[in-house]
Amino acid sequence: MEIKNTYHSIWKISYPIIFGLVAQNILNVIDTAFLGRLSDVAIGAGAIGGLFYFALITIGMGFGIGAQIMIGRKNGEKNYAEIGPIVYHTFFFLSITAIMLFALFNYIAPVFLKNIISSPAIYKGSLEFFEYRIWGILFAFLNITFSSFYIGIVRTRVLTFSTTLMAVVNIILDYFLIFGHWGFPEMGIGGAALASVIAEAVVTLFFIIYTLQLKNKKYGLFKLRKLNFGLLRSISNLSIPVMLQYFMSFSGWFIFFIIVERISEEALAISNVIRSIYMVIMIPVWGLSMAVNTIVSNVIGQERHDDVLPLIKKVVLISIISSLIMVQGNIFFPRLLISFYTNNPLLIEHAIPVLNVVTVAMMVFSVAMVLFSSVSGSGNTKITLFFEVYAISTYIIVAYLLAIVFHLPIAYVWIVEIIYFLIIGISSYFYLKSNKWQTTNI
Repeated sequence: MEIKNTYHSIWKISYPIIFGLVAQNILNVIDTAFLGRLSDVAIGAGAIGGLFYFALITIGMGFGIGAQIMIGRKNGEKNYAEIGPIVYHTFFFLSITAIMLFALFNYIAPVFLKNIISSPAIYKGSLEFFEYRIWGILFAFLNITFSSFYIGIVRTRVLTFSTTLMAVVNIILDYFLIFGHWGFPEMGIGGAALASVIAEAVVTLFFIIYTLQLKNKKYGLFKLRKLNFGLLRSISNLSIPVMLQYFMSFSGWFIFFIIVERISEEALAISNVIRSIYMVIMIPVWGLSMAVNTIVSNVIGQERHDDVLPLIKKVVLISIISSLIMVQGNIFFPRLLISFYTNNPLLIEHAIPVLNVVTVAMMVFSVAMVLFSSVSGSGNTKITLFFEVYAISTYIIVAYLLAIVFHLPIAYVWIVEIIYFLIIGISSYFYLKSNKWQTTNI
């Protein structure tokens, strides 16, 4: 697919990713809503356990983004035969990594969570969630590899089918396994985690069947190959900074929730409800940032450097408009939104100020994330890691000061989201303006 410097071309690449993310986040919304019907503790425990698991998944996501950038560059250069080996080595690396993480964190998780969670009830629920959820890590990493391939070659429509399938399977199994309907065991928090694992496995099977149907000779997929350590090193050099960046980013969010848990169980429940709403309204920006990553990589591969900044500007404008649309519910129907997750009137009232902060953060995020992903798409993943280290360090320090040292209400603690996105947005803007990205080789 040719990438033109038009809004239509950008949207054609972006909308399948956005639609796929909609399906995936409906899953998160339903998870949180179901757990909210169990108890406030279940909401908080699901958040901690889920974020702990997701911090591990970001390792795979980071490597996948690096592979996606490289695939996008080769696709732009029309070096299609070089794409298959990249996919093969990504499969190999992520499979080995998934097995190692599974073995390691099965033993580490109980001790680690016990030492950082103060509430016994939250600890018990988080551990129960994680012990089921960790079984999905291999499927998740395989799915990341397939997604990187399809986004890199600008065939994003398949993500619509895969994530819709995952959401449907997960929601159905949530209903059965959390509450014990239709003869299934009533598993509570563990049921939510197990439902997600099965859904990920179903999507892996879908990707394998779908990809086998493709005429993929020009890509050289599904060929057994000898390991090329030079190629693996090249992918790793590009991907490892992104892996560290993603791991730090979501680990920072995990640490943020640990800090919030020390305020109170109510503050943790509020934050998890807001997190779920936040993730939904973030969907268009996440989709656009994933699209701009591969757009920049492909366009640079085509040696169309003069088109890069104008394309980024167009994506930023689409992102701002999308975010303005998405926050309308926050502004006009805040109680209705929050009541979907909980019927506790006190929790609803205390969550509204946090939702107001998130509305402001969204507008900063809509610009910052597109700029940040554009820098990453140019291939200079080491500079994005540097931006991330600075931003997330500030994020954690300020959150700790506001919550633990100054004992401010939870809404004030959430202001760190605005600070974080301002840092990465401003840093990315000045880097792109410098034109140093034009000399980055992959």
